[in-house]
Amino acid sequence: MARTKIVLIGAGSIIFGPATVRDILLSPALRGSEIVLVDVDEAGLQKVLAYARSLNEMAGAGCRFSATTDRRRALPGADFVVVSVAVERERLWKLDWEIPLKHGIKHVLGENGGPGGLSHALRNIPLILSIARDVEELAPQAWLLNFTNPMSRVCLALARHTRVKAVGLCHQIGYGYRLAARVLDLPVERLAIRAAGLNHFTWILSLTNRETGEDLYPEFRRRIAQTPDVEPLSQELDRIFGLFPATGDGHAGEYVGFAWKYMELTGYDWAGYQVRLERVHREVERIGAGDEALGREALSKDSGERAVALMEALSDNLSRHEDALNLVNRGAIYNMPATAVVEVPAHIANRQISGEPVGALPAGIAALCRREHEIQDLVVQAAVQGDRQAALQALVLDPVVPDSTTARAVLDELLRTHAAYLPQFA
Repeated sequence: MARTKIVLIGAGSIIFGPATVRDILLSPALRGSEIVLVDVDEAGLQKVLAYARSLNEMAGAGCRFSATTDRRRALPGADFVVVSVAVERERLWKLDWEIPLKHGIKHVLGENGGPGGLSHALRNIPLILSIARDVEELAPQAWLLNFTNPMSRVCLALARHTRVKAVGLCHQIGYGYRLAARVLDLPVERLAIRAAGLNHFTWILSLTNRETGEDLYPEFRRRIAQTPDVEPLSQELDRIFGLFPATGDGHAGEYVGFAWKYMELTGYDWAGYQVRLERVHREVERIGAGDEALGREALSKDSGERAVALMEALSDNLSRHEDALNLVNRGAIYNMPATAVVEVPAHIANRQISGEPVGALPAGIAALCRREHEIQDLVVQAAVQGDRQAALQALVLDPVVPDSTTARAVLDELLRTHAAYLPQFA
């Protein structure tokens, strides 16, 4: 196999960059690859570069690492462009959470749905589209692997407004596996979950024993019902609509107007994330300085993300199944629009990715997902065109927004607060 060129945009992030580097170095199929790290944060970028070169030497992977703040220099010849970027993610996300709450909107996370999801998308979609247009020009053969949230909205913008070969990756299906394993007291490896819907709003279609084929859904429901404090919103949605969300209450609740009745309005654990960030930051610095023991520990297991599995399959023309990818529907879910971006099981073959047909979602669930898709469509229009009316319509349609007066007030404050990052609305 020819040398694979991988460009990691957002590599200066102390979480995304090191984890993806480590996964690449653990892949026999990607030995000898050229990896270009890209970030606007020069200091963070250099730390991750030192980390990457140190681990590369420890792993004996023979990869070639470089770094640049100019993504256009990095892109020519790229086979894969892996993107995880955001505009001041934690600080602005916290504002996206606090501002709607001040106006009486009881939203549970504020990242992908509701006013927070709108605000997040208005900032990130133009950034992602600018990257994608550089990929179109300089690396038209490349696959763009997106990790940036709000996933469905970003991927819908890519599908609507670019020609890049794009796919969205999210690890949230892993939460469904961990929850089912805990409830059933079985190893994760024994389980097979088939889920479909929208990103962070997928529904378990089947839950089986991977070894025997036994249907475990009835026993899962029986056991989790005995612990009503475990994912109470998801249990209620299962009772109403007939399928259990695969994503946990926090994410599923972003799209449900009454989610606040089932969980505390505390938002994301920003303080806990900061503690984790500082711990990983110290590890990256020590490994970059040559700490062999810590480096060997880092190389002992992968991150659990699926970017490397996709790159392996697409590079080496392998056939591979993936439990959850974000793709244009094209009939994978029969009762969702063909042009919607859905999260479904997928198959990689002949250097292409296709969603696996899962049939029709139950009518009520399909209605929930179609409403969310229509909101996403308006959000993309607002983000690309700076269309305030489309943004207002998206909020009025959103189930967590109580009325049009509140929608107008929240939109005005969000646009005013984030004006420096939203030139399309100037």
